[in-house]
Amino acid sequence: MNAVKRRGSIFFENAEILEQEAFPCRQYILRIRAPQAAAEATPGSFAHLGCGGTVLLRRPLSVMRADRAEGWLEFLYKPLGPGLDALAGHGPGDTISCLAPIGTGFTPVPGRPHIVALGGGVGIPPMIFLAEELRGNRELSLCVLMGSEVPFPFELTASALDAGALPADATHGLRLLERWNIASRLASRAGLPGAHKGFVTELAEHHLRGLAQDALERTQIFACGPEGMLRASAELARRFDLPCQLALEEYMACGVGGCAGCTVLLRTQNGPQMKRVCVDGPVFDALQVYPSQKRTSRKN
Repeated sequence: MNAVKRRGSIFFENAEILEQEAFPCRQYILRIRAPQAAAEATPGSFAHLGCGGTVLLRRPLSVMRADRAEGWLEFLYKPLGPGLDALAGHGPGDTISCLAPIGTGFTPVPGRPHIVALGGGVGIPPMIFLAEELRGNRELSLCVLMGSEVPFPFELTASALDAGALPADATHGLRLLERWNIASRLASRAGLPGAHKGFVTELAEHHLRGLAQDALERTQIFACGPEGMLRASAELARRFDLPCQLALEEYMACGVGGCAGCTVLLRTQNGPQMKRVCVDGPVFDALQVYPSQKRTSRKN
């Protein structure tokens, strides 16, 4: 396998597909051998993958897991067009082009050791990666809350771990996270067993309202998912006066900052700025992405 370092910690690799597993509602989990990228990937970073066939442009997928020792990356995706449709047609032993890892990932704010991580749909992968990175970390604690309107493509279990003050119907989490001793709970409006009937941000609000003020002052929010969920996460952070980081999703052509086709408007202390989601993000401060005139404190 040839691996050529292109830009900083971004590598180009001809990656062998190790596994490609299909789940209900056209969900796929893909594992590829990409040792250079696996060694450098961080939670929130992504890969720009070639899909094969007649599809010329790559597709960006958030990294869900990375094994540095064995040299593989894992992704969750849902085909919604010809690119990912083509990717779903590949199987073990096939080779695809991989440009990774790309972007700035999540960075815990010092003095905020408790992280509430929110993942919605295909925004779940960065939170699983974050959980894997933080397992065994005695300085940071993590509660992972996930939402989906289709069956979760993971093995679920009734959780024995404390996830704070949550509705009684939020009983299940991911077995993988349970093995890592990281609390997780699920939300869905589709009536999925063990999942709270509602939005994942509603679960997060229950969790936050159950924290004492001194615990809130040690808490931060990370989120990735559809735009409506990200807006709700930013508003939740604003109401509770918490730092919040969002991983944005955007259409991309080059994926390395050259085409500027994935720009987003941020409101910063220095005024409005256009930033590229691919290399300046995909993780940004929530209140720069979705600003308000005034940041308010929590009302008891």
